[in-house]
Amino acid sequence: MKEKFIKSVIILLIGGLLTKLLGMLIKIIMSRLIGTEGLGLYMMVLPTFSLFIGIGQFGLPTALSKLVAEKRKNNIKLFFSILPISALVNILLIITIIIIAPTLSSDLLHDKRCYLPILAITLVIPFTSLSSICRSYFFGKEQMTPHVISNLVEDIVRLFLMIIGIPYFLPKGLEYAVCFIILSNVISELSSIVILFLFLPKKIQIKKTDLIPKKDYMKESLSIGIPTTTGRLLGSIGYFLEPILLTSVLIALGYPSKYITIEYGILSGYVMPLLLLPSFFTMAISQALLPVVSREYSRGNYKSVKRKIKQAILYSILIGIPVTIFFMLIPQLPLKLIYHTTEGTAYIRFLAPICLFQYIQSPLASALDAMGKSKDTLIATSIGVIIRSTLLVILSLLKIGLWGLIIAISINVIATTFYSIKRVKKHLTA
Repeated sequence: MKEKFIKSVIILLIGGLLTKLLGMLIKIIMSRLIGTEGLGLYMMVLPTFSLFIGIGQFGLPTALSKLVAEKRKNNIKLFFSILPISALVNILLIITIIIIAPTLSSDLLHDKRCYLPILAITLVIPFTSLSSICRSYFFGKEQMTPHVISNLVEDIVRLFLMIIGIPYFLPKGLEYAVCFIILSNVISELSSIVILFLFLPKKIQIKKTDLIPKKDYMKESLSIGIPTTTGRLLGSIGYFLEPILLTSVLIALGYPSKYITIEYGILSGYVMPLLLLPSFFTMAISQALLPVVSREYSRGNYKSVKRKIKQAILYSILIGIPVTIFFMLIPQLPLKLIYHTTEGTAYIRFLAPICLFQYIQSPLASALDAMGKSKDTLIATSIGVIIRSTLLVILSLLKIGLWGLIIAISINVIATTFYSIKRVKKHLTA
């Protein structure tokens, strides 16, 4: 088991590194092609995109991965029991987006150019949902190679689409370029789904009875998926509300809309991606951790579970410390090298040590989900959203620009991390 866990981590780590590099390359090309204002517009829409993608998945990938790992059910029937739930959620979500898009773009985000990109999200949702469900099956089986290869293909497809498509749509307006960036996910996710299907066993046989959803399978999937997706939904709502609250408060205080868009673009488009660069490592550990903890916890092997979680946290901290020191000492170097700018240097220096706590949040959340304690993750996320949103408004009233948001983010990360640690300890000592 130990060798399989380490092998899974190594495969995911290599794949995560490659996809992270491709992701950074995509971000560089995108930012240079659409400029700071275009990046700011994209970042204004991105929280909305993340929110609806999170709702569309409905926690079903986590449920499928956990149930497959426990080896108690027919996996084919389980897969086809989850698909109807996903389809229904996606249809309702698409209708909702179409209805609220005009109000969301004009009245909440205060930029009519956001309308078309928000509508574009409706076409992406079904593909991201199906792709996530397919990946989760392989996670549950502890087969990480299909995930890695599908991710690489997905990013390569997106990279070529960016290079070809953005120069074509940019002359038509920034909103068309941003709309294309979002729609590119349709083709990239579709390519990922095709790759994942190629990894299915050739001798797999699907009977007509397998296509009929089982009520008990659906019920158990929802019992895991609902608290999981509620927690992620709350986090996405907080992220969704962030530019709305920030824009509303700062505009009321007299800050120009263009200043807010540019500074928010620097923070969200330059600073945070750099600081979260090591997240590919912690994500690799978290993904490998889920099936192992699910299986061992269901068997009552708490010592093994505790050992694996400690390993995950230790590795995350070890990779985070040198990165933190680097960003605190010479933040202008990666900014200049990657984005061809030095804007955001002060933001990076302040947030770098805070991100040490962020690096260990993913393994902790994964451990809680694997133990069937998604309600604790939900509570942690709720605490974080309340802290972040409340402090964002209060601190922004002090007229300190985006520093109100940065301080709110910092306190949120520290509070939720310590809460998650406390809950994990309780479940393993009870």
